[in-house]
Amino acid sequence: MLAGMDHSQIQLVQSLLPAAASRVLEKLFAIAREDAELAALLEDPQVVTDHKRVRDVSMKRGAIESAANAWRELVRLARDANDFRAMLAGKDADMAVYAKEELPALERTGQSLLDAALQGLVNAEDNKIGSIMLELRAGTGGDEATLWARDLMEMYQKYAGKRGWQFEVLELSPEPGVGGVRGAVVNIKGPGVWSEMNFEAGVHSVKRVPATEAQGRIHTSTASVAVLPEPDEVELKIDWANDVEEFATRAQGPGGQNVNKVETAWQVHHKPTGIIIKMMEAKSQQQNRERARRLLTARLYEAELQRKKAERATARKDQIGTAGRSEKIRTYRWKEGIVADERLPDEYALRDLLAGDFAELMRDLSQRETTRRVGEL
Repeated sequence: MLAGMDHSQIQLVQSLLPAAASRVLEKLFAIAREDAELAALLEDPQVVTDHKRVRDVSMKRGAIESAANAWRELVRLARDANDFRAMLAGKDADMAVYAKEELPALERTGQSLLDAALQGLVNAEDNKIGSIMLELRAGTGGDEATLWARDLMEMYQKYAGKRGWQFEVLELSPEPGVGGVRGAVVNIKGPGVWSEMNFEAGVHSVKRVPATEAQGRIHTSTASVAVLPEPDEVELKIDWANDVEEFATRAQGPGGQNVNKVETAWQVHHKPTGIIIKMMEAKSQQQNRERARRLLTARLYEAELQRKKAERATARKDQIGTAGRSEKIRTYRWKEGIVADERLPDEYALRDLLAGDFAELMRDLSQRETTRRVGEL
């Protein structure tokens, strides 16, 4: 047991906030304990010399630190409240009057702290994930759809730059005739990347006059986005020897012709699920192999998350929809210069999103999701 951390804290905070659900307090206690464990790791001599480990542990701690700090402050307030109750029961009349005046304010502060802690609690697991695989595919609309997919990718790249995230294109299928993108796989890394970018999963629709349209008519084109959390190696076990078949192959260009005579591309086949990944963007076989394995791991991890989510799903969740990636989530209207998100009542400036400024949109989506999650606790 970590110093100063024991389950009596739960009963202590419950005495300050008797209406708080026990399971919620238990979760907050667990987060505070995990935060203390991560803090201890950052002082471990074997960890501090491993820069990658320090970055990963720091990112995980940053994801839960606000909730952990709120819990520690709740424990302190609960102890102060106990002291005030002792004053009320004591023989000193002046101290009893003082305690009677201060105790309600203490309880109100405790409730505000709990509300803030709950926001950190419901988003803690998402905030821990610092790397994603984003898959982009042109949808309906022919050449214009490939141009729209390219525009979307550039918007995400600009936003990643503003957020200080790493943006790496792992696989790219261009449409050379018009300069569009048929499909792409991108790895984005950085604090908060999953908690924000997971809102982008779904179908993005654009209404505009295509560059190839001679009569100035507005067309509707789509692109689909899938966002997969990339897990730590310890979070997902894959039997590479028995469950995965992988081999080198030649990279292919448009029409299926081989673009080189050396087998630099790499294909992996996960036999239990039937998932097949082929990577050929990198120039070396080793890089393509590593990228193919990472994308397979991310897809299997996403499948496991969806399986667990389905197990926890209630009838109410089924009625309000799944917000799955197959649903249209957003429409970009060029003529009006606005963007309408299906999940939000407000509209947003198209020029901002084209410039990679998603801040207002992400804030509103995050607030909506946090409110929903807190309501389900």
